[in-house]
Amino acid sequence: MRELRPLGSVIQGSLSKGLEVRLHPDVLVEEMRVGKFLVVQGVRSRFFCMLTDVALGMASQRIVASPPEPGNIFLQEVLAGSGTYGTIDLTPMLMFTPTEEGQPGFNFAQTLGKKTSGEKRQVSKSNGLASYETNSSAPLQLLPVKTIPGHFSQVYDASERDFRAVFGWEDDVQRRNFAIGQPIDMDVPICIDLDRFVERSNGIFGKSGTGKSFLTRLILSGIIRKQAAVNLIFDMHSEYGWEAVSEGKEFSTVKGLRQLFPGQVQIFTLDPESTKRRGVMDAQELYISFDQIDVEDLMLISRELNLSEASLENAIILRNEFGSSWINRLLQLSNEEIQEFCEVKMGSKSSIMALQRKLTRLAELKYIRSSCPHNYVNQILETIDAGKHVVIEFGSQSNMLSYMLATNVIARRIHASYVRKADRFLQSKNPTDRPHPLVITIEEAHRFLDPATARQTIFGVIAREMRKYFVTLLVVDQRPSGIDNEVMSQVGTRITALLNDEKDIDAIFTGVSGGQSLRSVLAKLDSKQQALLLGHAVPMPVVVRTRAYDAQFYKEVGDTAWETMSDAAVFKAAEAAVADLGF
Repeated sequence: MRELRPLGSVIQGSLSKGLEVRLHPDVLVEEMRVGKFLVVQGVRSRFFCMLTDVALGMASQRIVASPPEPGNIFLQEVLAGSGTYGTIDLTPMLMFTPTEEGQPGFNFAQTLGKKTSGEKRQVSKSNGLASYETNSSAPLQLLPVKTIPGHFSQVYDASERDFRAVFGWEDDVQRRNFAIGQPIDMDVPICIDLDRFVERSNGIFGKSGTGKSFLTRLILSGIIRKQAAVNLIFDMHSEYGWEAVSEGKEFSTVKGLRQLFPGQVQIFTLDPESTKRRGVMDAQELYISFDQIDVEDLMLISRELNLSEASLENAIILRNEFGSSWINRLLQLSNEEIQEFCEVKMGSKSSIMALQRKLTRLAELKYIRSSCPHNYVNQILETIDAGKHVVIEFGSQSNMLSYMLATNVIARRIHASYVRKADRFLQSKNPTDRPHPLVITIEEAHRFLDPATARQTIFGVIAREMRKYFVTLLVVDQRPSGIDNEVMSQVGTRITALLNDEKDIDAIFTGVSGGQSLRSVLAKLDSKQQALLLGHAVPMPVVVRTRAYDAQFYKEVGDTAWETMSDAAVFKAAEAAVADLGF
């Protein structure tokens, strides 16, 4: 048995526009906050709703024309509830409906591990509180909202069992649930279904300084802990692999994924010196050769290199003539040889000379080599095939030219490998041939997925098509409006911190039914440690106070097997890890 104070009564509404609720006189309007969850008790069903707006109402215009004096408390109390009142707007998200015979369902007694007896709903006239129980023999279905409650249906605060029924719990053995935070006004976990999360590409959005990196660490830690997929993380600012600086007035650091899961995460670095200075002694060096760079990679960075269309067209001519070694050959050509080549192949001398001059910038990048005897990309693939998670650090090579070139070159080869693996699995149907689901994390995603380049980059292909090949994206960005609308429509789950720009807010709700009612919710988020979750991995949109990334989180999520090992055992394991890398 539980007793709840009714907050108000439904006075009007519609399925498309939501419900309007008049608050009872004893309920403070200030207690009603946008993003709060409430339950409306209908005759047959119970409706799980989100509060989207708060307003004040008056029964007569005479009160507006002649309001009571500030010191006239008596008159204010007389008018409260009758002449003046508060209203709230609710958007029904889900409904709990008794199942018909033979249909699957759930019951709250099982959810909380308690027994209840008999279905009961009663109202006590003495105190105005309503209480009800759910019969364990009559389970309820959790369904999309197809109707609305009637007039004067009572509204209550959502309870812990309501949240658990909707979002599940982290130790559910049937699903890989991961608690990402709590409702803004309750102490109950909100879980996302990681199996559904890794099925599609996803996004983490928010303006600068709202904690996108911390949100990303939370999600990646959950994927590793629950073994939902393998991660490939392009770590532009060296924030995910090893320790990173915590946001706040005082300087402090937080653990990276390699520290939380030392036996499951491997770091590759494009700047070995920078990585060693940060204390990472077992990172694998990573180099890219000119023969791994294709014209499609140059198209992505044409803005950074200031390449014209004519230069790119002549790059195709050079590639067709010299094959994969075309850049090395181009950088060695003299003016006379370029002139001779253009006469034979109908190229443009000025465009090829401009291309030659601008490609010398690539040779200045620390990780670029004329040729590499060792195939580092294959080593990354072997690590992923072994079920280990890979973080690629850029160190001082984190400018956009360097970041976009390396990520595109590496991702293209991984794409080709996964297509071959998926085709082999679909042909053999052998479970041992099934590739590990792969989640690729990229930052500054609008640079790869803007309307002008989304169809040319490998990330645009992955976002649209690679789900059937077991590869999805996790895009991290502060400018969702810069991402192509077709790509945004494929983003399954969106975790969004505060955004102010109207275009960015519009982009978040691209392809989302009922997005207009959530705009005010997103605009009212706090600038820190709050986010709006919506999409494929959660049953309904929800505002959460995100889980703290602190010592308690390390203890709950980290690789505790390493924490309990003796110093000698840790040293021995570290030696083995270094030996595996070939040092």
